[in-house]
Amino acid sequence: MNRDEILKAIEEKYNKLGVPVDAMLEGLLHSTPITYWDYIQTDALLGLQTPRTNQPDEMVFIMYHQVNELLFKMILWEIEQVAKPIEISTEKFSMHLNRVSRYFDMLCNSFNVMTDGMEREQYLKFRNTLTPASGFQSAQYRKIEFASTELINLIDANYRETINRHSSFRNAYNHLYWQAAGKNYTTGQKSTLLNLFEKKYKGEFIDFMEDYNDINLSLKFKQLPIEDQQNEALIKAMRHYDYTVNVKWVMAHYNAASKYIGGSDSELKATGGSNWRKYMHPKYQRRIFYPYLWSKEELENWGTF
Repeated sequence: MNRDEILKAIEEKYNKLGVPVDAMLEGLLHSTPITYWDYIQTDALLGLQTPRTNQPDEMVFIMYHQVNELLFKMILWEIEQVAKPIEISTEKFSMHLNRVSRYFDMLCNSFNVMTDGMEREQYLKFRNTLTPASGFQSAQYRKIEFASTELINLIDANYRETINRHSSFRNAYNHLYWQAAGKNYTTGQKSTLLNLFEKKYKGEFIDFMEDYNDINLSLKFKQLPIEDQQNEALIKAMRHYDYTVNVKWVMAHYNAASKYIGGSDSELKATGGSNWRKYMHPKYQRRIFYPYLWSKEELENWGTF
């Protein structure tokens, strides 16, 4: 576009908004140039680290988890580009799913920043100040799960026979697999970890579950034409995402916990108080976003291949 065409397009844009173009241009005249640090909000971002102890490696722990949360936000943004449109092409579906997978690849590959980046002695000193906080309480990660698969795949395997698409969202919520990290199913008693988490996010989670009930990635895939559901590139992308999130990412956490917490069930518990080995390992959790894309043998050996 030449200069006259650009000016005309700008005028038409602001006329539609009911804003005089002269007022907009005068505002532009008096505005200050944008800088990198203002655009990225560098000062605000770098001021968000507040250690609770005098252990230097606590800064590594804080910043790494903040990086995770930023990437989770990017992932949710990409998923929304697939979920929200009424119709979506196979190419666009694959493009955004591959972006999501790259973000999770980055998360998995970066985990040694924390695994190998802290002294165990320091970690064991500052970890007790985190109780009862836990990475379990990442609300964005829970939303990624809700947006990625049908709700039944997130229900504790022991209760899936009692839950279906006609169950209330509150009932389904109470039987999500991660409730096992903070709930005694025999007594029904919830830990402080879970109570605090639910107090802040339960209503928001239930609304989000309802919003994505019919537009999660799994159902969006099933709504594609049959020939598109057989697209090898898309299937490969779906399987890669599923395995990366539910095996590689989980095992990265598991291996880090093994290093810092200990080697047997009788050793230190996670800060949230859970039996972290059975809670974390994918062969116990058996969380699979797209079970219909895996063979019987692969499903039976989930988390061990």
